[in-house]
Amino acid sequence: MSQVRQVGLLAAGCQPWNKDVCAAHGDRFAYCATLAIYVYQLDHRYNEFKLHAIMSEHKKTITAISWCPHNPDLFASGSTDNLVIIWNVAERKVVVKLDNTKGMPASLSWCWNADDAVAFASHRGPLFIWTISGPESGVTVHREAHSFLSDICLFRWHTQKRGKVAFGHIDGSLSIFQPGNKSQKHVLRPESLEGTDEEDPVTALEWDPLSTDYLLVANLHYGIRLVDSESLHCITTFNFPSAAASVQCLAWVPSAPGMFVTGDSQVGVLRIWNVSRTTPIDNFKLKKTGFHCLHVLNSPPRKKFSVQSPTKNHYMSSTSEAVAARTLTQNQAFSLPPGHAVCCFLDGGVGLYDMGARKWDFLRDLGHVETIFDCKFKPDDPNLLATASFDGTIKVWDINTLTAVYTSPGNEGVIYSLSWAPGDLNCIAGATSRNGAFIWDVKKGKMVQRFNEHGKNGIFCIAWSHKDSKRIATCSGDGFCIIRTIDGKVLHKYKHPAAVFGCDWSQNNNSVRIWDYTQDACINVLSGHTAPVRGLVWNTEIPYLLISGSWDYTIKVWDTREGTCLDTVYDHGADVYGLTCHPSRPFTMASCSRDSTVRLWSLTPLITPLQINILADRSWEEIIGNTDYAVEQGAPPLLCGKVSRDIKQEIEKLTGNPRVEKLRWFSECLSPPGGSDNLWNLVAVIKGQDDSLLPQNYRKGIMHLKHLIQFRTSEAQELTTVKMSKFGGGIGVPTKEQRLKAAAEIHLRLGQIQRYCELMVELGEWDKALSIAPGVSVKYWKKLMQRRADQLIQEDKDDVIPYCVATGDVKKLVNFFMSRGQLKEALLVAQAACEGNMQTLHVSTPKGSSYSDDIYKEDFDDLLHKVSKELAEWYFQDGRAVLAACCHLAVDDIELAMAYLIRGNELELAVCVGTVLGEAAAPATHYALELLARKCMMISTWNLAADLLLLTPDNELQLVKLCAFYPGCTEEINDLHEKCKLPPVEECVQLAETAHTEGNLFETVKYYLLSQEPEKALPIGIDFIKECIKSSDWTLDTIYPVLDLLSYIPTEKLVLHTCTESRNELLILCGYVGALLAIQRQYQSIIPALYEYTSQLLKRREVSVPLKIEHLSEELDAWRACTQSINRSSEESPYTTPSDSQRMIYAALLKRLKEEPLKGIIGPDYVTGSNLPGHSDIHISCLTGLKIQGPVFLLEDGKSAISLNDALMWAKVNPFSPLGTGIRLNPF
Repeated sequence: MSQVRQVGLLAAGCQPWNKDVCAAHGDRFAYCATLAIYVYQLDHRYNEFKLHAIMSEHKKTITAISWCPHNPDLFASGSTDNLVIIWNVAERKVVVKLDNTKGMPASLSWCWNADDAVAFASHRGPLFIWTISGPESGVTVHREAHSFLSDICLFRWHTQKRGKVAFGHIDGSLSIFQPGNKSQKHVLRPESLEGTDEEDPVTALEWDPLSTDYLLVANLHYGIRLVDSESLHCITTFNFPSAAASVQCLAWVPSAPGMFVTGDSQVGVLRIWNVSRTTPIDNFKLKKTGFHCLHVLNSPPRKKFSVQSPTKNHYMSSTSEAVAARTLTQNQAFSLPPGHAVCCFLDGGVGLYDMGARKWDFLRDLGHVETIFDCKFKPDDPNLLATASFDGTIKVWDINTLTAVYTSPGNEGVIYSLSWAPGDLNCIAGATSRNGAFIWDVKKGKMVQRFNEHGKNGIFCIAWSHKDSKRIATCSGDGFCIIRTIDGKVLHKYKHPAAVFGCDWSQNNNSVRIWDYTQDACINVLSGHTAPVRGLVWNTEIPYLLISGSWDYTIKVWDTREGTCLDTVYDHGADVYGLTCHPSRPFTMASCSRDSTVRLWSLTPLITPLQINILADRSWEEIIGNTDYAVEQGAPPLLCGKVSRDIKQEIEKLTGNPRVEKLRWFSECLSPPGGSDNLWNLVAVIKGQDDSLLPQNYRKGIMHLKHLIQFRTSEAQELTTVKMSKFGGGIGVPTKEQRLKAAAEIHLRLGQIQRYCELMVELGEWDKALSIAPGVSVKYWKKLMQRRADQLIQEDKDDVIPYCVATGDVKKLVNFFMSRGQLKEALLVAQAACEGNMQTLHVSTPKGSSYSDDIYKEDFDDLLHKVSKELAEWYFQDGRAVLAACCHLAVDDIELAMAYLIRGNELELAVCVGTVLGEAAAPATHYALELLARKCMMISTWNLAADLLLLTPDNELQLVKLCAFYPGCTEEINDLHEKCKLPPVEECVQLAETAHTEGNLFETVKYYLLSQEPEKALPIGIDFIKECIKSSDWTLDTIYPVLDLLSYIPTEKLVLHTCTESRNELLILCGYVGALLAIQRQYQSIIPALYEYTSQLLKRREVSVPLKIEHLSEELDAWRACTQSINRSSEESPYTTPSDSQRMIYAALLKRLKEEPLKGIIGPDYVTGSNLPGHSDIHISCLTGLKIQGPVFLLEDGKSAISLNDALMWAKVNPFSPLGTGIRLNPF
């Protein structure tokens, strides 16, 4: 298992260099950074796009991508190193590569009307067609598309007319080729360019999907034209509101014939057009920076929520309900299309814009688009991380939310290095390749000083002194290291014999350590990297831990005492440049790379024994030490840095028992960011801490619900409301409307208010109807409000919110928000209802209104917990178990909060929090301690395991298991027995024999396992279990305690040749019982694997177990059939009704299961980082046959891999490895 865990990822932005760098198909869209392709996929459950995969095989700049029109799983990409790749998105792998493309594939497109052909062209042509498979596979040249007079900007195949293709050129002309027709080269230049040599590049080109001949063309300066490719004349020229506006990209809207959208090149204005008008219908300013490319999704994301539409009336009476007209804007001819546009901007920003609702469904604002050379945490606010890039900008990120909060103005050339100013100066010094160095004031957003002493030479490193804030050092390719004051006065100039790549200030006031290198002896060489090493950082707490980042794409962690590599991380997709440690969380590290990403890592697993020493309340000597002792070979890890010393000093100042503070402060120091602060703040609130002591950033996270309304009211959180724009002109009012209006006026004069209201509804004039409705009755008004709300929900309009609030229909509003994945809004509404802020307009019941008020209050509480649970599940599925636990703590659900920490394998954090929360968390804390004791067995810290188990009540059985598995000599075993208050080894044989004669099976097995002959326990225990399962009404309660105990037989005894039959029977029984336990705990992903594992063992090994392979197969089919509604992965998969026999088998199976003692522990495990795609997704799970996303767990053969999530679930229900070797699995 990897010792370094990835806990955060800052994805790259979209590159601005090439044209076709975003694409979409069905429920996915993709964009290109410079070296990698980011694929996002719609999560139907939460109706949001999530990063699904990072494809990184290209070593040079990616030039274009194109999605296969016939297969949503395939797309093609090209790059400047003459490479074309076909990818399978679903399997996240390369299908096939074309290495030698006879020129750089500057433009690339999948051929329409040909299932497996991709076309590409270099800047001057020709057009190559690569047929990927079949008898005619290989590369051919297009017969006519070659020998162009001007470079190709882009080309487009016609989607219906076979083989028809259009090219746009730098000189503004088009070339059109069609089989059987005369080829047209360099035609249709903009009129203003005719007869001149001026260039006006074609920036966009799209065939009209409803025509065989019409083509929409955009030139950078001339604007947009609709041209006829047959007659070669311009049909329409479209006019911009301003002469300064120019088009960067355009796309047709598939859901609205005749409509298209464009993106401006200078400012991020999205314009909506219809071919029947020469001016835009509407303009939205989405960002300050210009568009780079856009793509409209064919099928917008589906909404889950729907309301039963009222049945239409066949007749009208004065009181019958009218069928409402669909809400339209005044200009009904040009109602905005329900399209979603993937928008990419010149600053690297990427988003998905809902044009109908006028809001972002997803926005990843600001991303680096090139190599990131350096990253540094802000010393006085480590939640901020600054990055410096080849793209000429410095960006500052909030590492808790992983979003950009500031960006420098840009145009600085390449920025190699950065350094934060000390204290609260809020400035960053940057070093560039050709433009000297600068100081950027982050808050003001401008450059306040420049330094040019190195001339045009590259400055490779810059360092701001944290002892004297007026001094800055730089070193350069000119061989000089210069120290100057911030106003530019040079203080020192040191000459080196060659280029200088690094400089830094000493951070230590009190001592100067001088190293003598004159002995010509190298202390240690750390070999392992296969390319130059660019990043190096010492861990600030463990003095021998060194982390290196290399151009071989890896990060390595070294123990410099012995020169051993402790772990290698392969997740970056290109050269690793910068590494930096978090100032107040020394085991959290950030890295940056040529792959344009920043990744956050937790190094805490490297110091597990030390972390458990803190939990077991060991003495300070086993937690904190001095450097001289810690760097001795073989010494256990000890904390030797400033952060741990400060914690110790603070704890020693406290009176009474400081265990609570000690657990909290060390937990915050050792945990990665992303929720642990939030969790401890909520623990403090639950423990009754004064609100005034809560930190300033508390309100930014998940708040306790007693604070939610109080804080949100002060912010007056704005919910996005749709305001449809008013278009002028349009089609005349239909005569039916005029007739209905006249009729309504008559009904009004006759006093028939309800009839008037219904006619207004039919006309779509709801406001008029609702304003008059109270004249009929409040009951009728409320009913009308509810009908309006239902209609708006069907149309998925935010306008529904006030209607639901006014009628107090909280449930409908909460369900509406939940259906759209807006869980935080749902939580806010549910809490407001619980606090009585929603006036419920119910008709009084005979029993009196107070009765129904209580019912409503109860309903609201249920609703609140339902929403909290859904929000927690959303965080949990996103690989953020700590924030999921925060959601439960916010509604005082301590048991569920603890369960989510355990399911996220945050065991140390669960023990810390559970210990502080006390009685309510005790059962879960004890379970977490048991799992941690199993972890200690893996790292051979047996005394620590015993200490942890001694913290739990009723611990005798757990201590027996620990001592049974202990592999020491007799003397060591007896010492551990004594610590655990168990009899010496010699006595255990007699106790076992006595229990055997008395017929006490459990005690017999227990004492044999503790003796020197533990193998004697196997036949006794296994025979008992086999006898039990022969009867038809056996349950897990009867056999599991014995089976669980037997599984702790020492491995070296179990694998003996003499135990072969017993071992095989034990593995089969553990596999089968594991499958039943997995069904009980709903570990869906491993249930089929456990049944398959048991069947394979039954098939291949000589055993006499009363289990039949056919029976196992029937049980698995019955489970699948009876739980398919839960397990269905996609909404499309068909549902088949289980047969009666399957229902009976499944019911019998459920009778055998026992009830889980812990609330909320049911459901799959999901560790932090499970959703983060690494570039190293090369492991295939031996359980599922699929690629593993997130952390990987290697089995004992060193080759077979399963996901860490599956390993954790497997180990909780079956202690033995899936390879059937008899080795215990210990992934904790």
